[in-house]
Amino acid sequence: MRDDLNFEVFLFFSPEKIILSVNRKTDFVSVFKKEFFINEKSTYLDFEKLNFFLNENIFKIEKILGNFIEKVNLIIKSSDLFNLQLSIKKNDYNKKINLNILSSLIKDAKFQCNNTIHKNNIIHILIDNYIIDNHIYTELPLNQKCENFSLDISFICIPEVIVEKIEGILKTYQITLNNIVSSKYIERYLNDESVNYFHMVSKIIDGHNKNEFKITNKTSKNMGFFEKFFNLFG
Repeated sequence: MRDDLNFEVFLFFSPEKIILSVNRKTDFVSVFKKEFFINEKSTYLDFEKLNFFLNENIFKIEKILGNFIEKVNLIIKSSDLFNLQLSIKKNDYNKKINLNILSSLIKDAKFQCNNTIHKNNIIHILIDNYIIDNHIYTELPLNQKCENFSLDISFICIPEVIVEKIEGILKTYQITLNNIVSSKYIERYLNDESVNYFHMVSKIIDGHNKNEFKITNKTSKNMGFFEKFFNLFG
């Protein structure tokens, strides 16, 4: 969709329901929204119903926009998603904290995680704590000198088979996955009922949580501080 600079497309997929929402980027006004309720007691993802729902609605959206949809942001709610937590430490560092040491620790942690979560993909990397000489910080204190530096990290993961099935269905409509977001993670930021759900998804994707780190391919877009840093080992 060449209008993807002006619109964002969101696909919410859970055992209970499916939602398609298209929103303008400028003011986040919804230009299309459709919900399909499956079964509130269901506990598994129904890929056949997802395909049926997309078949019923993709062409409607493209007609409204006057253009093709090329990519969607997937928000997924499933008991198959899981959280892996680990801590990683650099002893006898005796230097100021900088991006190089942060990069090294997160890279090592991601390597350990990948060696543990066979046939699963990491969709979120969240820094829970920065521990500097036994003092806990919730934000990174750059340029602070320390002897020991460690990180408490949470990895939110999804089975590869789920991603592959969804990608296969979307491929039927010549659509690719732009981002995958955990619904449970998004819900942390929805204390205010006035907050638009999909607007918050967009903000999270764009770096609303300063302690989330994304491995991205190098692009020409303006990126935040940590996105630039994360390209060091993307």
